[in-house]
Amino acid sequence: MKLSEHKDLKTAITELPVKEKDKLLLRLVAKDKVLTEHLHYKLLEDETDLEDRKERIKADVNEQILELKKLNAKEALVKVRKMITSVNHFYKVTKDPVGEVELKLFILNAIPFDYKKSIFGYRDFMMLFSIYYIKTVAVTINKFKKLHEDLQFDLSEDLTHLLNKIYSSKLAGAAEASNLPKEIS
Repeated sequence: MKLSEHKDLKTAITELPVKEKDKLLLRLVAKDKVLTEHLHYKLLEDETDLEDRKERIKADVNEQILELKKLNAKEALVKVRKMITSVNHFYKVTKDPVGEVELKLFILNAIPFDYKKSIFGYRDFMMLFSIYYIKTVAVTINKFKKLHEDLQFDLSEDLTHLLNKIYSSKLAGAAEASNLPKEIS
């Protein structure tokens, strides 16, 4: 049931006593972990906490990158997805588009492309890894383009490095096929 479908319910909620509204709000917030974390960030944290969150993600990624080099493409794909998911969670909590792009560029630049081939199974996980990686880069570029031009300038070196890395690797064909730009203008 959506609140917008029940205008009389919305009016009744706004007419509730403050104490009762507070109880209901706290019960609702407790049911959603992301909302709880977002409210904690918004109400109790400041700019230094934002930087701490970024640094924690970077430290976690650096630990996992060392592990990635020992894995096959299937295992690496799972790890990379988790890393990107942690950045998506970071964005849901902080609503910081600059931090999101910065962290994704950091991760995408750090990920190696060479993995052992799995001898078991019928799927080519290196192809799936390539598709996921290129798609993530494309989404990151779109978010990059939505940032203010001063912020784009600050992040453009990392993005240029990423595109050069892709086009000088075995992912160049997949990048071209998906119309990934060779440079940011």
